[in-house]
Amino acid sequence: MDLENQKRVKELADKHGTENLFVLIGGADPEASGLAVETVMVGDPAFAGPLTGVQLGLPAYHIVEPEIKAEIEPSVYEENIGMMEMVLDVDAIIEEVSAVRKDCS
Repeated sequence: MDLENQKRVKELADKHGTENLFVLIGGADPEASGLAVETVMVGDPAFAGPLTGVQLGLPAYHIVEPEIKAEIEPSVYEENIGMMEMVLDVDAIIEEVSAVRKDCS
């Protein structure tokens, strides 16, 4: 997660409280997606950004995870995410994001 996005997440958490937020990511790489989840849950593992040492504990999900996909109107999901799903390693992304979320809980 880049430094600007870390700053935005921190500002939103400060303004609205962590109990009112969750993070939805859409990265193409399983490892980068896992790092984004780790960052918003327990802090920046690279110790480089605004979330260094900041444990927000925000729930974070990838747009391709079944529980998120189920909440979106199917035609809207297909129009906006369908092509992406065809080129991504969806299973690897789900596995990585779920594992990181579990490890950070």
